Amino acid sequence: MRIAGRRVPEGNWWDWEVIVWDAGRLRLAAGYDLTCHHGLEILFTGTGYVSCPAAFQDPSFREPTAEETARLRRALGETPPVVVAFEADGGGPEPVSCLIAAEDLEIRPGFVPRLPRAGTGCPRPRDWPGAPLPTD
Repeated sequence: MRIAGRRVPEGNWWDWEVIVWDAGRLRLAAGYDLTCHHGLEILFTGTGYVSCPAAFQDPSFREPTAEETARLRRALGETPPVVVAFEADGGGPEPVSCLIAAEDLEIRPGFVPRLPRAGTGCPRPRDWPGAPLPTD
């Protein structure tokens, strides 16, 4: 898989989620089950345009069309250095077309545990640093 001409490490990247989206960056997490952890992050910095759902599955990344590039040029006044286009399952009856424009893109592979949430089945970290205390 390639995103904006950059190779993504092999893996089961079918669940995706926006984990940070603020004034200048967008960070996507990917994995095969995002409940307890993820294994890949895509960090966009200097974002100028973002059109994608907060969570999606099985994206198909592609080169942006001429129409999408022209739309970004009109909206931003220039063609951004990084343009990512893809179709994905956003939970509706049809795939959703997504478009992201940014100054830079970084691909970060690696295991990232998530904070456990009640009812998720994720193991919770121990709050006591030693062996479990005996109970009577």
